[in-house]
Amino acid sequence: MGNRETAGSLPAGGGRRRGQGELEAQVLSVLRTAPGPVTAAWVQERLPGRLAYTTVMTILSRLRAKNAVTRQREGRSFAWEATADQAGLAALRMRRVLDGERDREAVLTSFVTSLSPEDERVLRELLGHTDDDPEE
Repeated sequence: MGNRETAGSLPAGGGRRRGQGELEAQVLSVLRTAPGPVTAAWVQERLPGRLAYTTVMTILSRLRAKNAVTRQREGRSFAWEATADQAGLAALRMRRVLDGERDREAVLTSFVTSLSPEDERVLRELLGHTDDDPEE
């Protein structure tokens, strides 16, 4: 009686459950390989494991809310297209966290002071390249 798992309670193959971020990254990865806008069913067929169509739709909707994908009406369904890669999705998540904080300066200060020397070097390099330098 202790083992009451049903066929639908575990991912295909009985493996571990994937987190929302991992699923979003997988869906984005599949969309980035698409020849253009594709249906949710197209995405579902190319994802590892057996995700329910409704799960794929939920992930696509969450990605749309984060502006990581767009959709366009195609007949009675939608065709989806990636507008961000995995790095872009991570940046969107970081921005959303920052936007939710009152003391942005404190959050940024804490973040920057916790960076590794290599990450700090990259950030300094990125900040050194501004778009408003008239000589470039």
